[in-house]
Amino acid sequence: MTGGTIDSIGTPTLWLVTIAAVLGLVALDFVLTRRPHEVSMREALGWSAFYVALPLAFGAYVWLQYDSTRGLEYLTGYLVEKSLSVDNLFVFLLLLTAFAVPHELQQRVLLYGIVGALALRGVFIGLGAAALAAFDWAFLVFGLILLVTAVKILKDAAAGPGHDMDVNAIRSVRLVRRFMPVTPEYEGPRMFGRVKGRRALTPFALAVVAVLTIDVVFAVDSVPAVYGITGDPYLVFVTNAFALLGLRALYFVLQGALTRLVHLNYGLAVILAFIGVKLGLHWAHLHWESIPEIPTLLSLGVIVGVLALTTLTSHISTRDRSTKAVSQEESGRAG
Repeated sequence: MTGGTIDSIGTPTLWLVTIAAVLGLVALDFVLTRRPHEVSMREALGWSAFYVALPLAFGAYVWLQYDSTRGLEYLTGYLVEKSLSVDNLFVFLLLLTAFAVPHELQQRVLLYGIVGALALRGVFIGLGAAALAAFDWAFLVFGLILLVTAVKILKDAAAGPGHDMDVNAIRSVRLVRRFMPVTPEYEGPRMFGRVKGRRALTPFALAVVAVLTIDVVFAVDSVPAVYGITGDPYLVFVTNAFALLGLRALYFVLQGALTRLVHLNYGLAVILAFIGVKLGLHWAHLHWESIPEIPTLLSLGVIVGVLALTTLTSHISTRDRSTKAVSQEESGRAG
């Protein structure tokens, strides 16, 4: 996409097949979660492996069927979306903990959140494509959104980890409570119950509302981020879809590790700021060809490098804390 035109590999047939496949996978997830149960690590690992192999196989298809440029754009965009999804999972963890969602119901709440995110991002992707095609200054707007988001993430990270979330502080939850009563207990995956003979929402429904609200916030930064990698709306959609579809299983795999990725937000802030600058340079290049653009291969190298560095520093930091905690406990026992 160069401002005024949309260059896409997404033929009507390819769009139809892709949307049908995504809907089929979502329907399969609903079947798998029909009977509430606690997800085992074996089940989570199996589905996580499937949802990593599937997008990689599709990336190979794009690379071979089209060209290496499209393949690189897809791979880089998918990596950006997947890394943002891991950050999203941490917020989901806080929400599910704050709502005290029973373990056997957590995957159903996540699934509703994924479906909502797919729908919202589909709308955002369409609007984004139209804006970028009609107004080249939309690249600057998207870049500014990413830079502002990066600053906010840095401020939140510098303020320290927030492990507690007040559900009553969520505006959508407060709004819903004003109009409908809420049952005191969960009633399985049911959305509605009864309070003193009146129709009421369940805590499960409130948790779903909160997750869907967070989906809106996530879409605001994730869609501009991947448009900073590729202007192809089809590739933007599939990278988002593949990143989201594997979230349910990935949550249970990373549930314990999420709190140890203490430097992830710093890395994501750097990545979003980098892509924001990339979008700004692309806009400048449209008007002044002497101004260079950041190539996709370099973008991929920066993103991989930042993610690897933040993962390594997070591991070192949490390992040192664990070592100190063990030493202090042993010293206390000795004393």
